[in-house]
Amino acid sequence: MKVKVAETAGFCFGVKRAVDKVYELIGSGVSPIYTLGPIIHNEEVVSDLEKKGVAVVSEEELSMLSEGTVVIRSHGVGKAVYDKLESLGLSYVDVTCPFVLKIHRIVERESRAGSHIIIIGDKEHPEVKGICGWCLGGYTVIKNVQEAEDFVPPAGKKLCVVSQTTFNYNKFQELVEILRKKRYDNNVLNILNILNTICNATEERQKEAGSIAGEVDTMLVIGGRHSSNTQKLFEICKKECGNTYYIQTPVDLDSEMFQCSSFVGITAGASTPKKIIEEVQEHVRIKF
Repeated sequence: MKVKVAETAGFCFGVKRAVDKVYELIGSGVSPIYTLGPIIHNEEVVSDLEKKGVAVVSEEELSMLSEGTVVIRSHGVGKAVYDKLESLGLSYVDVTCPFVLKIHRIVERESRAGSHIIIIGDKEHPEVKGICGWCLGGYTVIKNVQEAEDFVPPAGKKLCVVSQTTFNYNKFQELVEILRKKRYDNNVLNILNILNTICNATEERQKEAGSIAGEVDTMLVIGGRHSSNTQKLFEICKKECGNTYYIQTPVDLDSEMFQCSSFVGITAGASTPKKIIEEVQEHVRIKF
């Protein structure tokens, strides 16, 4: 079986930095350690950290803590969470991805200047929730074509468009084009400021995944079920290769996936450890 693994598969800079920091805190003897939400969307990593004494807490549970260190994950949080941590006197370590922090600063600045913020992304995703938490005025989250079509620009307001860092680049472009046409609705001119804040690593990963999927008979996309960027990779690969499968570990592999296949492609989300990617690759080579 010929196997091709994407060079961009696995931890991105922001995720690696966040995970490494938690293990560093464990090694330094800091205790107790809490992460505000799962440090990354990967069950294997979260489970390993739990075995080492790291607990996952929600924002609502912060008020129940009296000691310890809280880690703000790479997805980032809104300003209200920082204020809450300060008011409770809790120690915290901020490992928000620099690309996400950049978006926080943009929406804070632009909303302070009076712009209506449009965030292209999933309103239920923690990164988007954090971005919303830095908007000082009106904002709208748009995920799909229907929501873009339904959006009515506020009269006389400048519009500032940003994106969730892990959003599908092609979908972002599609939604932006719909928004461009709305500037002249109701004879009201809205100045549209479009900032593509999809991180370079995400864009490169998506392009490489699509390219490999177009070459192979079977495509495997590895990542946690709740990983947004992995879901996007799966969608992209599925368009190029109908025989595309979303798996979390080698346990999910099945011989039926490789019937009539001689060339298998593998990519993985930004929260997938290198160890799991290597295990899947070896399993495919040996078992199938």
